[in-house]
Amino acid sequence: MATLKEKIGYGFGDMSSSMFWKIFSYYLPIFYSNIYGLSLADTGVLLLVTRIWDAVSDPMMGIIADRTHTRWGKYRPYLLWIALPFSICGILLFTTPDFGPTGKLVWAYITYIMMMTVYTAINVPYGAMLGVMTDDSDTKTVFSSYRMFFAYAGSFVALFTWEPLCGWFREMTGSVTTSWQYAMIVIASLCLIIFLLCFAMTREYVKSVSTLSIGKDFKSLMANVPWWLLIGAALCSNLFNTVRGATAAYFFKDYIGDNAFLNLGNWSILFYAGLFLGVGEVLNMVGVVLTVPLSRAFGKKSTYILTMVALAFLSILFFYLPCSPLGFWLMMLMQVVISICTGIVSPLVWSMYADVSDYAELKNGSASTGLIFSSASMAQKFGGAFGGAAVMWILAAFGYNTAAGAVQTEEALMGLNLLMSWIPAAVAVLAIVVVYFYPLTKERVTEVNEKLKSVRKTQQ
Repeated sequence: MATLKEKIGYGFGDMSSSMFWKIFSYYLPIFYSNIYGLSLADTGVLLLVTRIWDAVSDPMMGIIADRTHTRWGKYRPYLLWIALPFSICGILLFTTPDFGPTGKLVWAYITYIMMMTVYTAINVPYGAMLGVMTDDSDTKTVFSSYRMFFAYAGSFVALFTWEPLCGWFREMTGSVTTSWQYAMIVIASLCLIIFLLCFAMTREYVKSVSTLSIGKDFKSLMANVPWWLLIGAALCSNLFNTVRGATAAYFFKDYIGDNAFLNLGNWSILFYAGLFLGVGEVLNMVGVVLTVPLSRAFGKKSTYILTMVALAFLSILFFYLPCSPLGFWLMMLMQVVISICTGIVSPLVWSMYADVSDYAELKNGSASTGLIFSSASMAQKFGGAFGGAAVMWILAAFGYNTAAGAVQTEEALMGLNLLMSWIPAAVAVLAIVVVYFYPLTKERVTEVNEKLKSVRKTQQ
């Protein structure tokens, strides 16, 4: 039986990863285009190319981790080895060198590729740990829920404090670019400590052995139908989150404005992107809490489909909300409900990957946990790559102006509204279609788990 210490420790890992990932996804685009000095087109290509490389490197890391053997286990030691490079590369990513346009573009490519490479080196083994910390499907969902609860807690801390940190350091240094670098130093230092805690508080218990060659592992993976469908579902859910998240900073800057407030009688709260996104992370945590009882009652597949139906409907409603004091409250309310739903989806997907891993081990007689979980990270990165790039290109297509103090056209404002509503709604509908064909129902997963336990006993 997993201890509370292990559950919290496992959660710390994604707390650290998510603090970086959410800042990259939501603030790096506007940093590159409005502060660092890249064009929207160059930023879009940069986000796409670097994250595609990152996604392609995930299976490589999965194969390496599957074949790692240390006294700490197969996957856990990477938390110790990569934590410091992870933090250093995050700082370099938000460092603006005194170069010309070409030099800055090259620096951006180098630092982003470095960051995504070390992100892969620590996050793929971390994700694969779920498959070797327990052999029980329901317990995996519990671990996954702790993971996402702490991930959203970390995201809330990062997003809620990011703009105030940047503002505070800007007042101290008088430099916008330096303020972003210093803010990242604070976040990166915290992430280093949290990853080391994750290593110290967790253990690997399930002994899985990869007996197939690398080529046969890949061949088996390519023939795994549930894996393909889950990749599609994960890609869609990550694309949904990235499109809305990457648009938010632009949306609040130009569609909502800098002087919007949520009125509370005698006092009011500034309605800004950090508050909108930060509240979303808190409500994601509520969704995570609901994941275990919902998945136990309806099964993971049915829970996923029902949640994505709700996300599609709510996203369409968001388009029609007025830009007014009442509209601001309705936007916040919509963000609350949407965030609860996305909070349900995330741990579901990770837990479903663990089920796919068990299915593959039973079918092929060989464990490729790291390779399969690397595909989860790959889907996350592809979703981030296409989502981030798509936001840049759609903004450019609608004539968005990145110049300081620019007044946006009605067409550009329409593009911002579509990116927060109809476009993510279309992605949610696609996710529903994909998961409809996913074959690992609640009953089928139970059957796989029972058979796999018997097989593992004979191998001991």
